[in-house]
Amino acid sequence: MLFRHVVYEVRLLEIWLDNRIGSTELSNYGLDSIDYIIQQTESPNETDIAKIIYDGQNISQDGNVIGEIIKVNGANGQDKARSLVGSVSWLLLEFEDWSMIPIENIIAACTGSPTKIAALIRTPAEAQGAAFALEIGVDALVVELNQEMINAASIAKSQRGENVEPIDTVDNSQNIELQPLEITNIESGGISDRYCIDLTSLLEIGEGMLIGSSSSCMALIHGETIASNYVPSRPFRVNAGPPHAYIVMANMTTKYLSELKAGDEIMIISSSGYCKTATVGRLKIERRPMLLFSLKNRNDKEAQIFTQQAETVRLVSTEKENIAVTDLTIGQYILGWSDPDARHIGVAVPSEVVER
Repeated sequence: MLFRHVVYEVRLLEIWLDNRIGSTELSNYGLDSIDYIIQQTESPNETDIAKIIYDGQNISQDGNVIGEIIKVNGANGQDKARSLVGSVSWLLLEFEDWSMIPIENIIAACTGSPTKIAALIRTPAEAQGAAFALEIGVDALVVELNQEMINAASIAKSQRGENVEPIDTVDNSQNIELQPLEITNIESGGISDRYCIDLTSLLEIGEGMLIGSSSSCMALIHGETIASNYVPSRPFRVNAGPPHAYIVMANMTTKYLSELKAGDEIMIISSSGYCKTATVGRLKIERRPMLLFSLKNRNDKEAQIFTQQAETVRLVSTEKENIAVTDLTIGQYILGWSDPDARHIGVAVPSEVVER
């Protein structure tokens, strides 16, 4: 199994001038910050700025298609852009009505891929929004021949010096490092919709899933592979918790438990850190009393996890003992996982987020 880790490097913001109208008055504008000019023909312009050619749908440079212009006027445009991620070098987004949500969704989809994003902007506020969406921003601002917008884009470009870009690297290891989490408080978690995840394959003793109320700090919940005096084992099941909880998927993204469906692939991890994948066969949702555990990792990051108040639900101690949640006490240490990145629609992004 291949796991992706996110590394960051300084990334500069480009400015493209949209001159598809073919203006011949470029010399009247301050174009020092412009990296490329978009035009419809290869004919020379009055500057020595590099050209990007638009043919009605695609954009090309030096005779090679580098991307496509996507008109985003609803979910269909957003979905088309996301479907092209990884297959083109550039997506140039043109909005009928400006909206930050699709920009953020497409940035998240491009994270870790070779596809870059250019966005056509028409106001200074849009320049700031596009340049810093999800604390990542697009890769290029596209402005029309308007000095106010050129200046606004230039300001955003100069402010991007500290921004970073995530780049996926692949680790061929089949292990992930589990970390000790200290239990700092235990209290009643009320009554909740509890999700049991039933798999199409069997779990071994010591295996479970990473789950928690924070996407950056989760606990290892053990599978129901151990029989009790009152119920038999269910070695295909993990009693996962309430609908708001995050779970780590097979591709190292996260989902809410409420988003899971049959056929989804989950990451299964053992107490030794060995990882494999398993497929969701069924979700079993029932109203059950819960316990709320407050946790703290070795960097003093605080997190929480809700579990059903039942002897069949077990967490794993740092000594790799499978302990029923009803037997855990404050001050004990359990195994879990911490991730420094924030998440947007389950994808790791280099933003800061506080989850309480």
